[in-house]
Amino acid sequence: MNVFKFGGASVKDAQSVKNVALVLETQGFESCLLVVSAMGKTTNALEKVVENYFSKTDYQAEIEKVKQNHLLISQDLFAENHPVFAEISVFFGDIESFLRRNKSPNYNFVYDQVVSCGELISSKILSEYLNDIQFKNTWCDARDFIKTDNNYREGNVNWQETEQKMKSLNQQNCYVTQGFIGSDDNNFTVTLGREGSDYSAAIFAYCLDAEAMTIWKDVPGVMTGDPRKFADVSLLDHISYEDAIEMAYYGASVIHPKTLQPLKQKNIPFYVKSFLEPKNPGTKVGASEERSQKESFILKENQHLMRIATRDFSFIAEEHLSQIFSLLAKYKIKISLMQNSAISLDLCLEDLYLTIEEVDEELQKLFNTEIIKNVSLYTIRNANLEQLNKFYQDKKIMLEQISQKTIQVVIN
Repeated sequence: MNVFKFGGASVKDAQSVKNVALVLETQGFESCLLVVSAMGKTTNALEKVVENYFSKTDYQAEIEKVKQNHLLISQDLFAENHPVFAEISVFFGDIESFLRRNKSPNYNFVYDQVVSCGELISSKILSEYLNDIQFKNTWCDARDFIKTDNNYREGNVNWQETEQKMKSLNQQNCYVTQGFIGSDDNNFTVTLGREGSDYSAAIFAYCLDAEAMTIWKDVPGVMTGDPRKFADVSLLDHISYEDAIEMAYYGASVIHPKTLQPLKQKNIPFYVKSFLEPKNPGTKVGASEERSQKESFILKENQHLMRIATRDFSFIAEEHLSQIFSLLAKYKIKISLMQNSAISLDLCLEDLYLTIEEVDEELQKLFNTEIIKNVSLYTIRNANLEQLNKFYQDKKIMLEQISQKTIQVVIN
């Protein structure tokens, strides 16, 4: 079985949905499973619904906007009386019904029940369209197969139960399902973290012992840098699992950090290809003893630099680090880079859940702190050390770290 993952950009409108069929024509449509993200900016729009719900403003109007967008897209794909229109209305009715009945004050729980509908609706539209044009497939609910704990917004997979559930899938058939979502023991929806659809595809590939997994993007493959941010970048046609894991760790947006481990465990090759040029080879990620030596650039934006110092000029010791890291874990703040001196600790942080102010308030009970918001973290792998001066020009360096041929700098 082959697993194909189509992201939001590849199903953002009616023409994009039609293009998925063109991609499948080049790849073959036998024994495959398609993992689909929400359409375009749907996740952001549904996040707005959740924000309005908790701020007690008009969330119904936001739901209606998202609904109308999906209906408009569907009008360009289906006949007027197609049953998909009623199914779309049911999905949005479920969102409204849930929010009317909900008693839980848990933001993360409500978030998962609402935002997950984006994937359910987009996958249903794609599945129905493919069936209409004779790409026969079965739509399935990923929540029936990917089982997790109840760590809402960043669920941890119960691999044993998930593998058992997936044994019911007939690998001779074709399926369309959702990325990003699973369910807990009570069958409530649990999401797998932002950009978690790649991870979903890897979970399916692992449990189904897939022949290969392909992620379809709007870029030619894994590049030596984001072409929208860096000049003179080139395609990496083959990289090792280790290279890919390292790039994901540093923040390369083309690969989700959790995606690689399940694939590496079973040596399942993983391709990143362009849905705009599906016949091109793209990038193959797989087993290789050779590490890429090409210089590559990674940019992580929307970071925060936090400086933490002891009040009595004592050393930053193990007990201090334990307190700091426990707080960061509690508030789900991720460390992108850290550097410590005798009496201070500098942390470049990613605040996905907007909790950094709460962390800062707690830390100030014990330490002196300073936060510099909205900094950028640049990482250069296989850096050409002789050319660094050119890179540093016109940049205000706030933190620098060099390890072998990897350079990381925080810039304001």
